[in-house]
Amino acid sequence: MSELALGAGLRGKVAIVTGASSGIGRATALLFANEGLKVCATARDSEGLQALEKEMPVGDHMYRVLDLRDVKGCAALVAEVDERYGSIFVLAHIGAYLRRKDLFEVTEEDWDVQLDVNLRATFFLNRAVGKVMIDKKIPGRIINFSSSSWMIGPMKGSDAYVASKGGVVSLARGFARQFGPYGIRVNVIAPGQINTPMQHVDNDPKIVADAAAACPLRRMGEPEELARTTLFLASDNASFIHGATINVSGGGLMY
Repeated sequence: MSELALGAGLRGKVAIVTGASSGIGRATALLFANEGLKVCATARDSEGLQALEKEMPVGDHMYRVLDLRDVKGCAALVAEVDERYGSIFVLAHIGAYLRRKDLFEVTEEDWDVQLDVNLRATFFLNRAVGKVMIDKKIPGRIINFSSSSWMIGPMKGSDAYVASKGGVVSLARGFARQFGPYGIRVNVIAPGQINTPMQHVDNDPKIVADAAAACPLRRMGEPEELARTTLFLASDNASFIHGATINVSGGGLMY
């Protein structure tokens, strides 16, 4: 078999990237666009999307403000992308929300917002995109994001977040079983400590430094490293990877 480029089979295809205003989502949107995909970049942060648009290469791209708690808004976005391009080939669902709080200070609202953004939105976006792919006989790719903590368990202040991310793994396995017969590959990426804005919000710098020091590679990962993993899973190189949770933690999680 001849060697395949990292983004093999993706040029000209359509991708939805959530969480595209910063961090891993932003890096992924840029990489996808540079590989020749048409990207619908979504995020709640309109200013971040405007900044992304200025850096994106010329192409037929979309930029849409989307609150992942809005299930109807998620469905409307999928319908708009399908109507504009006539196809959806990749969903890279990266957007997430973490609210760090001590276990005994977590409120019902803290719990609900993290489960809504991180888990409920995953279900409805996966289902909506999958239906488009099935109806149009598109052997697409759905890539969800969890966290290495889904297996390790929560660090201080992330109990609700990690519960939601464990749910993402379970949901994705269900979608993989349902969508696999249609040629739609569904996978999950589980990052470790990555140098994104979320990593530093409401987090003690010493905890961040200690986590990086505890990693066998003695550093945090960078968003671009996760973007390349996402591109690989979307590409023809990952043609027999399905229902998997890919650990990208620099050895912070080993199994």
